[in-house]
Amino acid sequence: MKGAFIVIEGLDGSGKTTQARLLTRALRKNCEAIFTAEPSRGKIGKFIRNRILYGEKRVQSPVEALLFAADRLDHIQKEVIPAVERGCVVISDRYTYSSLAYQGSAGLSTEWIKNINEHALKPDLAIFIDVTPETVLKRLKRRKSVMENIATQQKVRQVYLKYVETGQLVRVDGEQERKAVANDVLKTVIAFLKARG
Repeated sequence: MKGAFIVIEGLDGSGKTTQARLLTRALRKNCEAIFTAEPSRGKIGKFIRNRILYGEKRVQSPVEALLFAADRLDHIQKEVIPAVERGCVVISDRYTYSSLAYQGSAGLSTEWIKNINEHALKPDLAIFIDVTPETVLKRLKRRKSVMENIATQQKVRQVYLKYVETGQLVRVDGEQERKAVANDVLKTVIAFLKARG
């Protein structure tokens, strides 16, 4: 089977991580599939998790964007591309659309964000698990990151929806029960894989 790179996007607390893991498990019944995420498990990703996302306040948006872009390129080269080349379906929890949505909604030029990510692998399919910011804040029970507040999440969702409108992201209703969301995600992915042959 030809490998594929599939991205699951969404607001914090939208259920995207759960859905990415459920999708990976479902696909493993018929092919080799792996789950990965951004920030990655690499050195830059660990720095972002430990020092940036849970700091006392949000760092400047260009700093965020550059760190995420650096982590992304490292992650792609070391983990994603080798897996896709050996025929694996790679499911990523977050990718470039997260940078466009989060740093773009903070005022950075999306063109600049695209430029610093120009060497990132283009995903074969990108899915947006859509929930309202109000739902997100009800679901978040753990310690919140510097980006997990209603104002930020509202702006971020609007950016994501623009990419749904242009056809770059496929929207799945995340307000449904978890199993129903998983079924919709799996149907979308299977339809894509079948169409691609």
